Amino acid sequence: MSFFISNAYAQAGAPAPAGGGIEFMIMIAIFFALMYFMIIRPQSKRAKEHRKLLESLSKGDEVVTTGGMVGKISAVGENFLEVEVSEGTVVKVQKQAVSAVLPKGTIKGL
Repeated sequence: MSFFISNAYAQAGAPAPAGGGIEFMIMIAIFFALMYFMIIRPQSKRAKEHRKLLESLSKGDEVVTTGGMVGKISAVGENFLEVEVSEGTVVKVQKQAVSAVLPKGTIKGL
């Protein structure tokens, strides 16, 4: 039967290159630098802008919540806001739920 199938013999492997640790450390450093500039830095910048937005909220501002509700702030507390969504309808929401402040007069156009 060995007439049709030839024997396969393993060859000696190439010797491992020396000094592979430095290249590995450089690749890891480049990877972490990319992660910092592509993910961590923009996310912390967005969080800082959102914190600044929440600190600047005042009575009379027109806002959009994360749920998509549009209204005018009628009262500001430490952790909660009262948002008037229509005349006579006031909803209490957390400050963190505000996603954007709209320009004055936006609600009248809706």
